[in-house]
Formats: sequence, C-alpha cells, structure tokens
Amino acid sequence: MPSSEPSSTGENRVVYQIKNMDCPTEEALIRDKLGRLPGVAELEFNLVQRTLAVTHRLPSPEPLEKALAAIGMQAVRDTLSPAGQTTVLGIAKMDCPTEEGLIRCKLTGMPGVAGLEFNLVQRTLTLQHAPEALPSILAALKSLGLEAQVQGGAVAGEVSAPAEPAKSNWWPMLVAGVLATASEVVYWWNDGFHWAVAALALLAISSGGLPTYKKGFIALRNRNLNMNALMSIAVTGAMLIGQWPEAAMVMFLFALAEIIEAKSLDRARNAIRGLMDLAPEMATVRQPDGSWAEVPAKSVAPDAVVRVRPGERIALDGEIVSGSSTVNQAPITGESLPVEKAEHDSVFAGTINESGSFEYRVTALAANTTLARIIHAVEAAQGSRAPTQRFVDQFARVYTPAVFAVALATALIPPLAFGATWIDAIYKALVLLVVACPCALVISTPVTIVSGLASAARKGILIKGGVYLEGGRKLTVLALDKTGTITHGRPEQTDFEDLCGDTARVRRLAASLATRSDHPVSQAIARATQQADLDPAEVAEFAAIPGRGVRGTIEGQLYYLGNHRLLGELGLPTPQLEERLDSLERQGKTAVMLATQNEVLGLFAVADTVKESSRLAIGELHALGVRTLMLTGDNQHTAEAIAGQVGIDEARGNQLPEDKLNTIESLVGGPSRVGMVGDGINDAPALARADIGFAMGAAGTDTAIETADVALMDDDLRKLPTFLRLSRTTAAILTQNIALALGIKAVFIALTFTGQATMWMAVFADMGASLLVVFNGLRLLRR
Repeated sequence: MPSSEPSSTGENRVVYQIKNMDCPTEEALIRDKLGRLPGVAELEFNLVQRTLAVTHRLPSPEPLEKALAAIGMQAVRDTLSPAGQTTVLGIAKMDCPTEEGLIRCKLTGMPGVAGLEFNLVQRTLTLQHAPEALPSILAALKSLGLEAQVQGGAVAGEVSAPAEPAKSNWWPMLVAGVLATASEVVYWWNDGFHWAVAALALLAISSGGLPTYKKGFIALRNRNLNMNALMSIAVTGAMLIGQWPEAAMVMFLFALAEIIEAKSLDRARNAIRGLMDLAPEMATVRQPDGSWAEVPAKSVAPDAVVRVRPGERIALDGEIVSGSSTVNQAPITGESLPVEKAEHDSVFAGTINESGSFEYRVTALAANTTLARIIHAVEAAQGSRAPTQRFVDQFARVYTPAVFAVALATALIPPLAFGATWIDAIYKALVLLVVACPCALVISTPVTIVSGLASAARKGILIKGGVYLEGGRKLTVLALDKTGTITHGRPEQTDFEDLCGDTARVRRLAASLATRSDHPVSQAIARATQQADLDPAEVAEFAAIPGRGVRGTIEGQLYYLGNHRLLGELGLPTPQLEERLDSLERQGKTAVMLATQNEVLGLFAVADTVKESSRLAIGELHALGVRTLMLTGDNQHTAEAIAGQVGIDEARGNQLPEDKLNTIESLVGGPSRVGMVGDGINDAPALARADIGFAMGAAGTDTAIETADVALMDDDLRKLPTFLRLSRTTAAILTQNIALALGIKAVFIALTFTGQATMWMAVFADMGASLLVVFNGLRLLRR
C-alpha cells in the first residue's frame, strides 16, 4: 500500500481520482463517511476533475481506501509527484466530439496523465500531468494528426484567445462536388455502370475525402469508432458493392457538412473572443518625466496613471484621479445608460469613455481586471458539465457501439438465416453505420450552454457553470437581503416637519450639527440641507452622545439633534409627538429631532430608500411564479415596511448571518429550489448554502466574482428575472435539440429497415441534424 506524502506539520496528504464521483450527492456521501474517521483533518473535493485530497494523521491511507470502497467509490491514488502541473493545450483541429473521443481514448491511462478536461467551443484541452509527461502527450496528439500548442495564458494567468482553426480550402470541395454530380449524371445517362462513373467517383473522393480517410485510419488504428472511421468504412463498402456515385456523393456531403458545422461553431467561439477584444491592447501612460507614451496594456503596473480621451475604450481597471466623464459600462455591467464618473470613482477595462477626458490610477494588472476575471469565469463555466450534458455523454457512449452491433447483425443475419441478398443486407448495414455517430446529440448541449453563458455575460450576468444556467429554471423561492440589494444602502432624508414656525432656521441649525457628525443618519440630513443651499453656522462645544445623537452650541444656545431615546431623556415627548414618531417607525424610517432643552423645533425622518428597479424586478419574479422572501438585520417593522413598498411576499427582520443561514437551510432540501441574493460578507453563508447564490454589484469585486454561483455585475435586480427567463429558454432549447437529434436518428433507423433510406440521405440527415441543433443553440446569442 503506498504511503502518503508527509508534511512538515506531521500531517499527510493523499490525492485520489474517483471515477464515479460526479455530483454533490457523492461528495456528501464521502464527506460523511471519511469525516467520521479519526485522524482525518481535511477533505478537498474537485468534482470537475473528480479528485479528492485528504489531509490526515493516519499511519497509512489504507483506512481511507477501505472506507471509500465500502461506499462503492472507485478510488485510485493519484500517482503524480507534488510537482505535478496543469497545462492548457490549444488544438485547432479539435472541432467536435469525434476528436474528443479519439484524444480521450489515446491519453486515458497514459503514464503521467491524471486528468483531461475538454472545451470543444474554445478548442482547448486542460491536462493534469507530471511535468516530464508533456513531451510524450504532445507526441501522442501529433500521432492522431492533431497539432497542439501550449497556451501561455493558462500558465501565466493571462487571458488566452481560443485556438484559431485551420483555414478552410473550398476549392477541393467545389471540385469534389462537381465530380460527384458528374458521376451521378453519367450513371443515369448510361442507365447503369460505366468505367467513367467509377473514375469520376474516385476523383471526387480523392479530392474531398482524403482528410476523412486519414482521420478514419487514425481512429481505427487507435480502436476508436468515431464518425470519420464509420464514414470511411461506409464509403469503402459502397465502392466495393458497386455503388460508386453514391459513395462519391456521400463523401462530398459529409466533408461539406463538416466544414459548415465548424464554421457554425465559430459563432459560439467568437462570442468569447468578442469579450477579449473589448479591452484595447495599448494604453496612454504617464512617464516618470511627466510625458505621455503609448505602451502595451499588459505591461502597465498598478498605480500607474493612464489618460483616456473621448471615445476611447478604457484599457485597465482603475480609479479616476482627475477629470470627469460619462462612461458606457454596458460591456461589463449590462447597464443600458452611460454612468457619470468623477474623481475617486472606479472605471473598468473594456468600457467606453463617451464625452470628457480624465486620468485614472491603475488598480489591477491586465490579467486581473474585472473583464479578465469575467472571461476566465466564462471559460471555466464552459468546461463544467451541465446535467443534460452529462446525460448526453453517457448516452453517446452506449449508442454508437449498439448501432454498430446492429449494423453488423443487419449485414450477416438476413443473408445467413433468411436467404436475403448480400448486396441489400450490406447496403442497409452501411446506411446504419452512417447513422451510428451521435455527433448531433453530443454537440447540441455545449453549443447551447456556451451561447447561454455568453448571452448572459453580455447582459452583465456572470453565470459560473452550465449547472446553474440549467438549474435557474427550477427556482421557486428567492430570498433577498435588504440593504444594498433592495435598497440603495445609503440613508436619505424622506420627511421634514417644522414644529416652531421657522423652517429656514430649523433646517440651518440641523445642518450645522449634522455636518459635524460622521454618522450615516446625520450625513443624510446634511446632504438634504446642502441641496437647499443653506450655509451652516459655527458650532461650539460640539459633542457626540453615543447611541442618542449630537449636541452643540450655536450663537450661544445649546441644541440637540438626536433620536427618540434622547428626546425621552430630555423629557420633551408629548402624546402627539409620540404618535407621529410611532407612525414613522412603522414605515421603516428613523426619526431624528432638533431640540433645545425646553422644546422640539423640528422633526426629520431618514430611511434607506428603495430602488425603483427593485419594485419592477419583484413584480416580474412574481409573474414568473417565484415566491420572494426578504431577510434583513433591521427590526421587523422596517422589514415589513420595505417589503410592502416593493411587494415582497414575506419579510423577516432581526436576522443575524447565522439566522439567514438557518432560514435558507430550512427551505433547501424540500420541494422548492431556493436562491439567495445578497451583496455583503454577512450574506456569504446563506449564499453558499442556497441552491443558487446571486451576488449583487459584483463589478470590481474579486470575492463576489470568484465565490458566487451567479454574479450580477451591477445593482439592478431586474437581472434576476432576465436570468430566469434565459435559464428557461436554454432548458427548452436543450430539450428541442435532444428531441431533434434522437428523433431524426430513430426515423432513419426505421427507414433503413424498410429499405427506403439511402446512404446519401442518411448523411444529409445526420449532418443536417448537427447543423440544426447548432443553429438552434446559437439562437440564444440573438436574445
């Protein structure tokens, strides 16, 4: 039994590959089993890579392996050295599941290879491997006819563009099409075979089909029945039984459809490449001598000062140090209107400076900008398997061998057992071989998911994986934090009542005291009086009264600006005033009074105001059948008042972080799928426990982008119903694609057995189905 790798603390760490650990269900099972073992210190799961790292104080990992085996987990110890690494390879010719299956067959089990993660849309393969294994991996890929390049961005942390595809040469396809058509015409003109028919067919196949034959030979040599292998067998069989025109037309149609499908998939790839193109490559940076110079954005260090002219795109994240402008932030936040920017405001790479000119201090390297983190997050989300995609992958592994077996039986059993003619039986078998590839089924899911992720990113909604894009349609309950989520998060003065008959004097006195305080309530009153253009008076002997308010002497008179408690201590409340204060508090407002030691001069009310977008968003959520729940640390009166203003179904006040977590836990696991929306650290436990956690205002916030399941890049709650509608549309398109792919296959299998299907019809239907599902998935990019 191998021993674990010891650490300097006396703890050991062992890493396992667990082939049947696919989802959180298995993770919970393993966590429960191993968590009870004495000596187990920490468990680290990676469901995408199907790995489990165990930190323990056991003499050997044997008890761990016995426990895993007892719950049916197929655990194999990772043989990588501690220096094992992750490398991202760009493979320009990896267009579809055909190449993925070939690579997986070749590299799985190869010494030093621990994990493979494919991203067909970006044409990348992420490898976990021993450092010394990389040359042999690259050689193995080259033997498959697939040149691979190590992507520097994956190693250095920079954003890498998708691998560029090989340029298509249309001339051979044009020649192949003309020759295949000519073969059909000559066959029809002579009412049967003629030597020219075979000659034209061979020329057509040579012109357009040699790449398919090459790929098919490589696949068969590696014992892989992919589409190229099946098509090569089918075309060769057709020639052997004398179906020359059909063999030529089948090869031409297949090769043509392959090119069209690759071009169609490029639309999904370009959706991500378009995000990368948002940030300019150059930036105008101030030099040490005070001059300005154009330098590559990726070389600009934090704290450098960059100048932006009207109409230019902003190259890096930063904070404005001089100047002002309006900035179109739609590429990052999805906001429809430009945003006013002044000194100390944040700006983001990829956004567009519209009117003024300004200078800003760089706050992040090019590889760490908000735009770069969005791109990385979308790329990582593409690599994760959505539930539908996992089902499709499992189905495809069974489907192709099963249809191949049926084709073999069709070729042998009727002639041997029932006296059917060999030519007819073999022809039917060849048609079935064409139908045997599940390409349309397998490619439909990733294209749809990537289109949905890219469409959401354009709207300022960052979704961290296909599982959340699909799962959003099932949400029936949505819990929301109040401050900063439903409200603006900044108190504003909402009411003012003059109780002494001198409005200007009362407001001026209140402003004089409020401007000296840094309390949010005082600041709200100060802002309101500043808007009235009142000059504050000099305040002497100013002092804060903790938990009550402030006091100070103005023009020889002592004044107080404070809350209900302070008024009670001064002995000033009257029944009428108490009734008014109670009414304001029931509306969720904080009452503040200006008073002397003898009388109350004025009454101010301050509240955290509700965003107009919140009312609209809650109405849309209800229209979509989602029940809403507000969780806030404010008192129950305030919670109910705010909930009433926006139309939320239920409000719960006095909620500490652990109370919010307990509320979410009480809802999760039942018939309802629960989402949680928040913007603060105190919401993190509840966000993590919900089925889907939504982070508000994530632009420029590292933690929110990295930890949330879905990040709303600005503070507009209307993105929630947009996400739900996108999720439902995505699920509908996935269902349509699966039905299309399987339905067309089923029809042609049935037509084959009735003798009505021909090979070229089968190719046309098979590749036509692939194009249909690709175009159907790409519809999400137009939404």
